[in-house]
Amino acid sequence: DRLVKRLRDNGIRDERVLNAIATIPRHEFVDEALSSRAYEDTALPIGLGQTISQPWVVAKMTEAVLDGGSPAKVLEVGTGSGYQAAILSVLVEKVFTVERKEGLLKLARRRFHKLKLNNIFTRHADGHVGWASQAPFDGIMVTAAGRVIPEDLLEQLGVGGRLVMPLEKGPEQRLLLIRRTEQGVE
Repeated sequence: DRLVKRLRDNGIRDERVLNAIATIPRHEFVDEALSSRAYEDTALPIGLGQTISQPWVVAKMTEAVLDGGSPAKVLEVGTGSGYQAAILSVLVEKVFTVERKEGLLKLARRRFHKLKLNNIFTRHADGHVGWASQAPFDGIMVTAAGRVIPEDLLEQLGVGGRLVMPLEKGPEQRLLLIRRTEQGVE
């Protein structure tokens, strides 16, 4: 509850997102040794040089993909611990998530099974190529920063869909939102 209050105090407004954060137990997505820190608004290590995103970032990116709508099918690039996919699973009909590190994906699959999150579909692959056989997507969320927007992902975004990703600009990162329209992307 304190985490949800902090997120609300820091600008997260979509009650659906806040309810999803309140529903999904973040401590299930971190190593047991770090579980006492699971509800801090900070990124934590999950192994293999990766981290579970800061809850505010998870909430902000989720708000951006939803933006008042109800996307039916969302692609997540970078499963990691599985926390972001779990949050999305409460909010959308189907979540497709791709992870290139097989060890992380196996752990995430176990977590999804334990929590009975049956609307999450996983794939071990390079997420930059997306999941073309399941396209088009109403939303695409890239959880790791990149220097460019992968063209394959733009092609898999359906009309009216939203792609959210952190984009590296020198030493900084900016959260980028792209919308697919009938005319192209903006």
